Amino acid sequence: MKPLQIPSVILPGLVLCLAVAASGLVLEHVEALLTGARPLESLVFAILIGVALRSGIRLPASFDAGITFSAHFVLECAIVLLGASISVEAISAAGPLLVAAIASVVLLSIAVSFTIGRLFGLSPKLAFLVAFGNSICGNSAIAASAPVVGAGPEDVAASIAFTAVLGVAAVLLMPLLSIALNLSAVQYGVFAGLTVYAVPQVLAATAPIGVVSLQTGTLVKLIRVLMLGPLLFVVGLMRGASGQRISLRHMLPWFIAGFAIMVMLRSADILGEPLLARLSDLSTVCTTVAMAGLGLSVDIRSLRKSGGRVVLAAFTSLMALCGISMTMILAVGIM
Repeated sequence: MKPLQIPSVILPGLVLCLAVAASGLVLEHVEALLTGARPLESLVFAILIGVALRSGIRLPASFDAGITFSAHFVLECAIVLLGASISVEAISAAGPLLVAAIASVVLLSIAVSFTIGRLFGLSPKLAFLVAFGNSICGNSAIAASAPVVGAGPEDVAASIAFTAVLGVAAVLLMPLLSIALNLSAVQYGVFAGLTVYAVPQVLAATAPIGVVSLQTGTLVKLIRVLMLGPLLFVVGLMRGASGQRISLRHMLPWFIAGFAIMVMLRSADILGEPLLARLSDLSTVCTTVAMAGLGLSVDIRSLRKSGGRVVLAAFTSLMALCGISMTMILAVGIM
């Protein structure tokens, strides 16, 4: 068997993306040592470093192929690996009423967030990215949905940058909100699981309240994440129904099929714990490399044109999601 050979045309850009990703991972480690927490993930550092480099240095054209490879193919590989972190066993344990309520919140939030984005003047693709990131799982949902809707790197970078900021703010303020509203441990866990963007952020937001909140929030969050693949498949079908020329590859991208296969393998206990841990680490690395590629594709000057509108749309969407989530908790009678 011949060893895997990387085409020389992508090497310069790929090496640069790896260097930026490594810098992001180091900064996340330093952040954890200094603060005892990771409010900013390595992928956020990577995209910020990448944007700074692209905006401050005129990169040679020889880097472009590798940057594009990282921002697209490496990202798709990361999405496949992400499926290994999800098991459907927890879904059946949650009960059909809670699962249906969570699905309803996600769908309603996507519709409301998209409408808010359009009202703030965002393009349809950017409004969709903000809506998906806000309603499902933040950066991961944005990164996964971008290839399906054909969003450009500027839209991806803008939506990730501002949802990252709001995600950190939510982690810091959410426990205070629990006290102010006098929520029970279960109520707060459901609320945090429905509103906080990333799984690590849910853990950080619920841990100060207690184990019950942490476990409940994690379960609710995983159910939200599990909706990503099916919803992206539906989006692909809708793009085809809208009259756009779209193939089966767009309706069911290979990485979404791979994501589903990994979920099934995990749920069938075919993947052992040591392998799952390695796949999780590899997914993190691939995602960080891909975010470095996205950052290196973006000139900050192009973001300034829509920055204010994006942050207002993302903030308003998050407030709407909080309202929808609290209404669901009260309507279902979660105590």
